[in-house]
Amino acid sequence: MMDFLTLSQLNTLVSEELKLAFPDTYWVMAETSDVRVNHSNGHCYLEFIEKNALTGSISAKAKAYIWNRTFALLKPYFEQTTGQAFVSGIKVLVCVSVDFHPLYGYGLNVCDIDPAYTLGDMQRKRQEIIRQLEEEGVFFLNKELELTPVPQRIAVITSPTAAGYEDFLDHLLNNKEGFVFYPYLFPAIMQGEQTEDSIIAALDKIYRYKDLFDAVVIIRGGGATSDLSSFDSYLLATNCAQFPLPVITGIGHERDDTIVDAVAYYRAKTPTAVADFFVEALEDTYSGLLELQNGIVSEAGRKLELRSEQLKQIAFYLPNQSRALIEKQKNTLELQISGLRNACVQYLSEEQSKLKIKESFLKFSSPEYILSKGYSITMKNGKSVKSAKELKPGDLIETRLSEGKIFSEVSDRS
Repeated sequence: MMDFLTLSQLNTLVSEELKLAFPDTYWVMAETSDVRVNHSNGHCYLEFIEKNALTGSISAKAKAYIWNRTFALLKPYFEQTTGQAFVSGIKVLVCVSVDFHPLYGYGLNVCDIDPAYTLGDMQRKRQEIIRQLEEEGVFFLNKELELTPVPQRIAVITSPTAAGYEDFLDHLLNNKEGFVFYPYLFPAIMQGEQTEDSIIAALDKIYRYKDLFDAVVIIRGGGATSDLSSFDSYLLATNCAQFPLPVITGIGHERDDTIVDAVAYYRAKTPTAVADFFVEALEDTYSGLLELQNGIVSEAGRKLELRSEQLKQIAFYLPNQSRALIEKQKNTLELQISGLRNACVQYLSEEQSKLKIKESFLKFSSPEYILSKGYSITMKNGKSVKSAKELKPGDLIETRLSEGKIFSEVSDRS
């Protein structure tokens, strides 16, 4: 009869042989995939994969698990060191032992992890994203925008239940200067795998009403540092960098600086620091206006004082100048009157001389004067006769002499 093994016997042999062949633990570089935590027992189940560097296709895959006691230590250690949540899609360097369970098959038992490897990979990715944004010419776009001097209309992207949101509103609306602001909430998920898509969706909504706002605020309060990995996303960073309104961030703690922070118009440490940014912006504008107002008042006072002094000087010199001017005008008028009088006298004298000449001319030209010199005037029908041809025999004529008249009848003419 042929010998045979049961499946469990075969699997047990394989398990024993693997333990003999791989008795030690091994440090393995891989990418996490399908990370799941069983919340009832605390075990973490996942897959490790390796991708082809050129094609991106999976070239190797292995199931893995981290037992609850180990996972309770490794997870916080990894996340606090890297600032990256232990999720799918991250490069890790893990220490594993090779295991083959008769029931569950081949798997890798994770017993340790080196966060420095992941940290280096994350930094490499960050630098690649930053370099890509710079090459595309968008890295500094948002920083080059001009923030209005009175930024009061603020679009706020955050979770409505976040404690940081309440702190932001309280600090902004109850500022000691009494400045008025108009914040409007665009709700978004601020941690977990949906963070990137949720914030981009909020930015898209704000874009439709961009003319109604002066700036965009992205804030989150508290939470684990590992939740900041979503803000190192190329897609979210390029959306913020190219947004047409200034983007102000307050998404991390003082020591955290994400790519979104790097491309934003201004990066604040916390949500309350973001509120301080806006209050201080209005304080600066208000102080500038007060300084301008004081300058105008001061300059106006100086000019009024100068004009007042000039008026005093005018008032002091005006009487003397007026008297001198009046005296000068009086002298000028007297000279003009005297000149006019002399001109009138001369004009009358000249006219009298002309009249005398005309009078003499009329006297010497008059018939009486001519008759007195022995001449006579012959008249016919009341008109003087200048030629004998005007007379004919039988005409009655009148001869005027200096003394008397002679009436005659023409008998002949020659």
